[in-house]
Amino acid sequence: MNLSVFASGSCRCGLVTFELRARPIITTACHCTGCQKMSASAFSLSALVPAGQFVVTLGEPVIGGLHGTTRHYFCPHCLSWLFTRPAGNEVIVGVRSSLLDNPRQFAPFIETWTREKLPWVATGAMHGFEGFPDPQDFTALTQQYAQWRQA
Repeated sequence: MNLSVFASGSCRCGLVTFELRARPIITTACHCTGCQKMSASAFSLSALVPAGQFVVTLGEPVIGGLHGTTRHYFCPHCLSWLFTRPAGNEVIVGVRSSLLDNPRQFAPFIETWTREKLPWVATGAMHGFEGFPDPQDFTALTQQYAQWRQA
């Protein structure tokens, strides 16, 4: 692995591979019903990274999900949900952290959309939000995450 690579991952079949070339700025578990349906699970896990530090190294992901302004990318063969480019935010990519080679190091720091959370789910996240955190709170959360990650 190149020294500039913090983490790498792939879809289930290996047709699409990718790298994080920086540490995530925060990790999340999203409990919205859309993520539940797209992940076929109780929540989706994400490592948010600067867009310029995320690189697809093999394959050509395709857009899936709702095909709206928020773009969800999938493997064209095994249809694994790989990453998301949020609408109106070209600086962040939400990578499905469960697809990284060592997902254990990407425990969720925050959980979002807890108002849609299934009642039996526990993630261990440090902070929970009924929807998304207020944008003005995000800087403090990312700073707390950096300290938490080092502990």
